[in-house]
Parts: sequence; C-alpha cells; structure tokens
Amino acid sequence: MAALTGLSRPGGLFRHGVAGLATAAAAAGGQFALVLVVTRSLTPASAGAFFTATALCLMLAGVVRLDTGNGLVHALARNRSVGARGGERRLVRGVLAPVAALASVTGAGVAVAAGPLAGLTGVPGGVWVVLAAALPFVVLSDVLICATRGLGTMRPTLLLAGAVQPLGQLALVTAAVLAGAPPPVLAAAWALPSVAGAVLAAVRLRGLGPYDVGDVGAFWRHTAPRSAAAALQSVFQRLDVVIVALLAGPAAAAVYTAATRFKVLGQLAGQGLAQAAQARLVTALAEGDLDAARALYRTTTRWLITLTWPLWLGYAALAPWLLPLFGPAYAGGGAIALVLSATMMVATACGMVDVVLVAGGRTAASLANVTAAVAVTIVIDVLLVPAHGALGAVLGWSGGVLVKNLLPAVQVHRRYGLLPFGVGRSADPVKAVS
Repeated sequence: MAALTGLSRPGGLFRHGVAGLATAAAAAGGQFALVLVVTRSLTPASAGAFFTATALCLMLAGVVRLDTGNGLVHALARNRSVGARGGERRLVRGVLAPVAALASVTGAGVAVAAGPLAGLTGVPGGVWVVLAAALPFVVLSDVLICATRGLGTMRPTLLLAGAVQPLGQLALVTAAVLAGAPPPVLAAAWALPSVAGAVLAAVRLRGLGPYDVGDVGAFWRHTAPRSAAAALQSVFQRLDVVIVALLAGPAAAAVYTAATRFKVLGQLAGQGLAQAAQARLVTALAEGDLDAARALYRTTTRWLITLTWPLWLGYAALAPWLLPLFGPAYAGGGAIALVLSATMMVATACGMVDVVLVAGGRTAASLANVTAAVAVTIVIDVLLVPAHGALGAVLGWSGGVLVKNLLPAVQVHRRYGLLPFGVGRSADPVKAVS
C-alpha cells in the first residue's frame, strides 16, 4: 500500500498532470500549425491527399502497435521492483521484437501496394513508399515512450511526444512546403521526427533500467484483448478522413480535416491527463483501493471539463471566423464545428471511462465498446458521406464517440460504483478486483 500512497499523492498527480497537459498543448499546437501550413500552402486536393496518407499511416501504426504501449505501462507499473534479472531481454525479445516485425511486414505490404493505393486514393505512389519505410519507427516511438511512463517518469513524454515529434514535423514540413518539395519529400519531412523519437526513447529507456515486465505470456494475455480494441480505436480515430477521401474526394477530406482539427486540442488534453493518471489507476484498482480510484476519476473529469468546455463553446461560436484561416475553401464548415463541439462536451463529461475500464483489466469490455463505436461510425458514414460529404462524416464520427463513451460509463458505474460526479455507490472491493 505504500507504493499506492506515493502514487496517489495529490502533489504527484498534479505534477504529472501538468507535464501531461504541457505535452498535449505542445503536440496540439504543433498539429494545428501543421494543418494551417498545409492548407494555406497547397491546393485543397493536394492538402487532402497529404492528410489522407498521414491518417492512413497513423491508423496502420495504431493497429500493428498491438497496444503494447499501454500494456507496458500496466506491466512496468505493477512490477516496479528493480534489479529483476532478464527484464530487459524479455522486453526486447518478448514485446518489442514482435511489434517491430509486424510493423516491418505491414510496411513492406504498403510499399508493394503503392501503385493500387495511388489509384484508389489519389496519393502519389512515392508517398506510400516513404510512409511504408517510416511505419516501424512511428510504431516503436510511441511504444518506447509509453514504457518510460510505466517506470514513473513523464520527462521523455514531455520532451519527445511534446516537443521533438510535433515541432520537428512542423519545422520540416514547413521547410519542404516553402522549398516546393514534391509529395514524397513532404511525407519524409512528416515522418523523420518519429525516427528521432524512437532512437531517443530507446536510449532513455535503457538508462532507466533495470526493470521488469514480468512474465511475457501474462503480458500478452492481458494485452491481447486490448490489442484488438486499440486497433479498432486507431481505425475509429482516423477512418473518417479516409472514407471522405474515398467517397467524396481529397478536397472534401481536406475540408473535413481542417474543420475537425480543433478536436485534437480536447482529445490531447484528455490524453495528457490519462498519461498522468493511468499508472495510478492500475495500482489503485489492483489493490482494491476504490476510494483512490474514485478520487482520480472525478479529479480528472473535473479537469477535463474545466479545460475543454470553454474550448468547445468558443469553437462553436467562433467557427465562422476561425475556419477561413485555413483558406477560402474551408469557410463552409460551420455545421461541422457545431456537431463536433456538442459531441466532445458530452464525451468529456463522461471522464476517462475507457482508461478506468482498461486499468481494471476489463480489456474485453473495452474491445466490445470500440467495436460497437466503429460499426456505428461506418454505417452512418456509408449512408451520409456520399450525399453530405464532410458533414456526413462528422455525424458518423459523433455517433461513434457517443457509443464509445456512454457504454463504458455505464459499465464502470455498475462494476466499481464510480461516477464522474457526485457520490457513487460503494462497490465490493473483492468483486471489483477479482
């Protein structure tokens, strides 16, 4: 219980929360500026092709990552006893090697299919070859940074995920755009910071040893259900851009990306808080300390609402003036902004429900929830995007987001008695952690 006491100390959560939010702010600012540079510098069709290619790359990375990042946070937080012999070897051989191999094979498949992909999406084949080569580094960068968080430090996340990668992408893509570089060079400029992030994270992780991930078989038994959920989550996050490009064209995909770019600000605020609280939630639920879990859940929900609701209200009100910043072709996205803002306000009011669910080991339930959300999104997109373009896509995304947040909110309350506000019922600690 001593470990939990230190982990749940308010000052510790505050410091880690500030670090997570600083990372989120820097990453969100870099991504927003990147979209602004691309939309202001390229034609809508060219910008849409760029967004479609990078969205598909990130979607594939989320699939082949197998959620090993969150799995490592869970495993390393539960096995904090240093000096375990062979821990580093088990990490490299049992966790990182399978993920790197899967990413490499997937990248090779993308490179082979570059021609058909170019015909299907309108993105030049050279772009797909570049992103295929970068895919393993995009995957490993995220996994290695997550591993450092599992060992109790937020500094690599703040430095690499908050500065090196987003700001590096912004600087390199801006330079490539100003130089009039062809699309494959733009793709390389976007991908190179992930290569640097993977290398630097590996060096830092080595310096944090010795550590232990525990039994590799147990690691994958815990992570496997969540791997499928994380793959679906990655598809859910970026499938809308790809569907718009396929059904309505790259120009519509550019408009959709620009109009929904503000959602990254709120999502990354949630991600920053999740990074700070995830390991603490794992420890609290593992030890049956539902009071600590309840306090963490409600505190992070309050912070989410405080930080994001003004953003969504402001975006809904100011969208007619904000969207033209991307260019004249993007001025008609006001309805998209309204749907986006209302949906995100409901989602943030639910709090970090999926993080709580996964921290309690309920990975199969998380998988079912995300599966339902993806199914709802695809059905609505197929029905509405051909006729309504970007607006149809945001309605599909909204339906999926509501399903993805409301279902786990009910499950977390029934299982643990947790509510984002007020006073929830007390759950049986033995039942909650069994």
